[in-house]
This record gives sequence, C-alpha cells and structure tokens, in this order.
Amino acid sequence: MSDTCHELLLRLAGRLPDDVLWRFRDWAATDAITVLARALPRTLLHDRVGLTDYEQRLLADALVPHGADRSTISSVKGLDELPESGYTFSPESPDRVLMGDSATVVLGATLRGRLGVGEVRSSWRLGGDGPRRLVLVTASTGESRLTGELQRVLRALGEHDPCVEVLPAGLDLPPYHRAALAASELVCAGADADGHLVPV
Repeated sequence: MSDTCHELLLRLAGRLPDDVLWRFRDWAATDAITVLARALPRTLLHDRVGLTDYEQRLLADALVPHGADRSTISSVKGLDELPESGYTFSPESPDRVLMGDSATVVLGATLRGRLGVGEVRSSWRLGGDGPRRLVLVTASTGESRLTGELQRVLRALGEHDPCVEVLPAGLDLPPYHRAALAASELVCAGADADGHLVPV
C-alpha cells in the first residue's frame, strides 16, 4: 500500500499546492493513512485536480482499504493524459546567494553513501509561486519514509513547504519529474548509485 500511495503522491507533484502535498506526504510517512484516505480525495475534488485511469486505480488501491469513500473517489475528474505543469526548471538558484547553502550541505552529509539511496539531485522550479528548490532522490526501498525524513530536515532548515521527490528505482517518471531531472545538479550519491540519472 505505501508504495502505491507514494507513487500517487509523487504523480501529484506540480498539480497540488506544495503546502498541501508536503503534509499529505508527511501523513503517508508517519502512517496517518486513515487521515490521508479522507483528506486526499476531498482535496482532489475541491481543487478540481483530475486523474488518469492509472492514477484513479492508484487512488482506490491505496486509500479505499483505509476508509476512503468510493463515491468521492469515483467523482474525481478523469483525464486522458497528464496536463503540462506550466513550470520550467533550472539547475541554479535564481538567487545566487542560496547556492552552496546549508540545505545542500546537510543533504550531502545525510545521504552520501547511504544504503538504499542512489543519486541526490537539486533543481529549481520557476513560475507560479516563485522559485522553489526541488530535491530529487532515487531510492530502492523505504521511499515514503525517506520523503518524510527529508521533508523534516528541510523544514528544520527553514523551508516551510519542502519539495522532496523520492523516485523509486525503475519508475516511469511523469513529465514534471523528467523535466526537473533534466535541469538538475548532483548533490551527492548514496550507496546504490549506479550511474547518473542525467548525462553529465
């Protein structure tokens, strides 16, 4: 279930507001799944966020066993294909002062050589609500818990709505994540790194 829920929340990046998405991911990481099962379908309806057929299946598989209302889930708008995110990405912060900041140092110290972690990359999302740092991490296990851990680290360092994207190895990535990876820079490598996600 946690893998299904993690993939669903991953696919909602750039489609749900950051302040909502980080909270949902925190609930998934801390096993507050019954709260998430009630809140996520209502949020999708309220914000008019549509889902593909595949995402609808993820939603039902992840949340119905934990109390999500089937009628609410079936009322979520359907999509034939994923919409364009409307964001662009850059490997460099538009605010040069932030380069080499404490978050990058702490992420490197926390994840360098760590088992279950591949590459750790950083990208900056531009557009909409201003520049936002995205942390992109490949992982072979414990993706939801790692997301929660890194969100808490970034919040402790002052990022109110952290954007942490922990990518399961082998996942067919949505366009949002492919674009972010294409415009990212390497922070460090964990023990499971086996070549770069992005040509360097």
